[in-house]
Amino acid sequence: MAALTSAGGLVALLDEHDEALKLYALQNLEHLVDQFWPEIADSLPNIEILFEDDKFAHRHLAALVASKVYYHLGEFDDSLTFALGAGKLFDLTAKTEFVETIIAKCIDKYIALRSQQFESDTLVDISPALEDVVERMFQRCFADAEFRQAIGIALEARRLDVIKAAIEKGDSASLLQYVLDCSLNVVQHRGFRNEVLRLLVQLYSELKEPDYLAMGHCLVALEDDAGCAQLLDKLADGSDRHQLLALQLAFDLEETASQQFLRQVGGAVTSSSKAAQHFHRILSGEATIQLHLEFLHRNNHADLLILKQSRLLLDGRSSLYHSSVSFANAIMNAGTTSDQFLRDNLEWLSRANNWSKFSATAALGVIHKGNLEHSMALLKPYLPQQGVAGSPYSEGGALYALGLMNANHAQPLEYLRESLKGTTDEVLQHGACLGIGVSGMATGNHEIYEDLKATLFTDSAVAGEAAGLAMGLTMVGSGNVQAVDELLQYAHDTQHEKIIRGAALGIALIMYGKEEEADATIDRLLADKDALIRYGGIYAVALAYTGTGNNKALRRLLHVAVSDVNDDVRRAAVTSIGFVLSNNPSQVPRVVELLSESFNPNVRYGACLALGISCASTNQPEALQLLAPLLKDSVDYVRQGALIAQAMIQMQHTDKAVKEFRAHLAKVLADKHEAQLTKFGAVLAQGILDAGGRNANISLRTRSGTNNMLSVVGMAVFLQFWYWYPLTLFLSLSLSPTALIALDADLRVPQLDFVSNAKPSAFAYPPATAPPTTEKVEKVQMALSTTAKAKARAKKKEEAEAMDVVPSSAAPSAPASPTTATAPATPAVGTHAEAAEAKKDTPPAKEPAFETKANLTRVLPAQEHHVSFAEARYVPVKKTRMSGILLAECVKPDASQEFIELSASKPKAPEGGAAAAAGGAAAADEGPEPAPPAPFEFPFDA
Repeated sequence: MAALTSAGGLVALLDEHDEALKLYALQNLEHLVDQFWPEIADSLPNIEILFEDDKFAHRHLAALVASKVYYHLGEFDDSLTFALGAGKLFDLTAKTEFVETIIAKCIDKYIALRSQQFESDTLVDISPALEDVVERMFQRCFADAEFRQAIGIALEARRLDVIKAAIEKGDSASLLQYVLDCSLNVVQHRGFRNEVLRLLVQLYSELKEPDYLAMGHCLVALEDDAGCAQLLDKLADGSDRHQLLALQLAFDLEETASQQFLRQVGGAVTSSSKAAQHFHRILSGEATIQLHLEFLHRNNHADLLILKQSRLLLDGRSSLYHSSVSFANAIMNAGTTSDQFLRDNLEWLSRANNWSKFSATAALGVIHKGNLEHSMALLKPYLPQQGVAGSPYSEGGALYALGLMNANHAQPLEYLRESLKGTTDEVLQHGACLGIGVSGMATGNHEIYEDLKATLFTDSAVAGEAAGLAMGLTMVGSGNVQAVDELLQYAHDTQHEKIIRGAALGIALIMYGKEEEADATIDRLLADKDALIRYGGIYAVALAYTGTGNNKALRRLLHVAVSDVNDDVRRAAVTSIGFVLSNNPSQVPRVVELLSESFNPNVRYGACLALGISCASTNQPEALQLLAPLLKDSVDYVRQGALIAQAMIQMQHTDKAVKEFRAHLAKVLADKHEAQLTKFGAVLAQGILDAGGRNANISLRTRSGTNNMLSVVGMAVFLQFWYWYPLTLFLSLSLSPTALIALDADLRVPQLDFVSNAKPSAFAYPPATAPPTTEKVEKVQMALSTTAKAKARAKKKEEAEAMDVVPSSAAPSAPASPTTATAPATPAVGTHAEAAEAKKDTPPAKEPAFETKANLTRVLPAQEHHVSFAEARYVPVKKTRMSGILLAECVKPDASQEFIELSASKPKAPEGGAAAAAGGAAAADEGPEPAPPAPFEFPFDA
């Protein structure tokens, strides 16, 4: 049978009056449409008429043919309309490109209509045919066990019923975790996300073995303090395992929630069980802070030789260089309580003056961060004292240090408030305001807010900037409309740029995490004619949508980045992309790739920091590739941003690229022709690479996958070092210790071992810097040629005479024994040579494939999936992660259990003297950790 070369005959049958002929034509055209669609397209009006004729019994077939023709014509909307008109004839199970494309178009249209209906709270007309196709698609997914695909469509289409059905039909445990991850990282509408989380709480509780930790995670995201308190009570009154889960949940809450939320949870807990007695210590943050302090103190691997070399290469008389080394030392030793570098460089430290002295004193708060019990004693020599006239810069820095030492812990607030009220010096007010903001972060305390507002209204530029910022820090995430109005009004009234900037940033901090609720405030700020207020509006976008990946926020930031007339605003807009996409760092290089090549250096600088913020500690190759040309940029501050960003990205990595980057930093510092700003960035980068004694990294996300408020806020304020260098120390708030700390039911730290199933070198600390070697140059004495010849003849004569003098009674030549040989050099050389040869022939020892690690040790994020407790006596009750603070259950009870004593926060014994000499040997036997030196007063000039 000859192949059909034309569909003209079949098309002509469509004009016949007999329905049987029309049916025959449509049936054949439906099979031939992929081949003859150009010819059939000319008769589309006739096919559409057949579809619109209600009396025609086969109108659905006509719709299917028309749909396929429009598909080939590229008119997908018309093709979708006719496909929906085909009803059941549109076969969803067919594995053809046409079916897959139309289904995708159906789903996209359905999602758009459902989203519009959900967000506008108005009834949107959705075609029954469209709903029928989507429902059939869901049933197909269920039949094929493609539950995750169905859940993905349901999340976008706002269909809670389908989500619930998919979880019940499939593997509930894994699907619940999948939905939780998607709701936190993918769902962009806050209202619907909360509905999903409520559903998850219900479904988690209905499991055969309820996942209480995941329920707590959902309740924190919902900001349901009453629900968290009820869950803690239920677990605390249960079995021993449930009590361990209660303690683990309390630690998880402390990691993710604000001070105000934790106080409300603690106040609502009613249980009086043994576990509940520990809740206050955990929820107040004291337990976590003490454990992290102990970990950082015990495992400090900071390389002070790096700092020493940097200090020697930089002119100590320069305020910028002096501050840069102070900041690098603070970040490198953050939380370790080690101020050895300062003790070794007292003369250099004494050169600090004015604001450098302020920064150097404040840096003590970072070094001793978390030492809550002794914060006042450590800073007593520098804090303001009644009747004693001291340097206001040193005293103001000490107030700031007190806040940093008690970051996110309201312990010293009353003292700081009194210090603020009791002075009129703007430097002291500046330090007190910053200390109050850091310590009282997210407390929502209105009394503190009023004190700060009174300082703001004094219209002092220095004090007012800190007051506006501190007001925002105190009200972080509250969305307080009154506070926003007051700050915005005063920003319009004042003439000081510093105050305007502080107030604008304060507003941005108040809008942290508010997403759509912040849109009205963001619109007001971005529409302002003052560039400083628009700058605050950009940070409001960044903080409100941090970690959401919200498309609307990204479009707004990208628009401002290329359209605003002010360079500061454009730089902030590009930087803010890193905040919004912090939940998906792999996307950031692609988004900022073109911006990193912008003609505007401020935009290039913003691209650097966006990469650093979002890709911190990931060592992402794409991000490093974008930063490589920016390290050699023609503008000094762009090179500075690239150095800081690359240090953030390569934290806690030891590959070849990191070694090359460290060498590049040393080269920058040694170059006498390099700009000051670039050298500042290089020194700061050295501190960031080794932050927390090489035991901390930067991450805007918690281990549970939610935003880390302390880290996000710290990073946002740190970026303001562009205008005010003392704010550099806020970077310490973004540092998270990479520790594994196992606890028992009494919150003691047991001595235990676990296995890391990876080669020790894969996650080892980088080697310490070798001290520079000085080669001794030998002096060469010049001599005349005749003198040299005479000496050579004399030496030759002496050798000949020595050969002739041989005793006549000498025995025959015999080998001298090693014990009697007078010149053992020859045998020694031979022995060493043989040893060297043997060593050369001996193959190197093979590195083991695993290592055994102890409690209170470093575990990097990439190392977590290698950690195993299979043979350990204690097993964590939380199975989803292997880092952080873990409550462990003893599976091998033993009467001789040993525990680690926490000594980092204990008072230090005075050094030197007879007492130290007498007790030295005893102290050495008590434990492997010697007591650090006692506090001392830095030789700052008054």
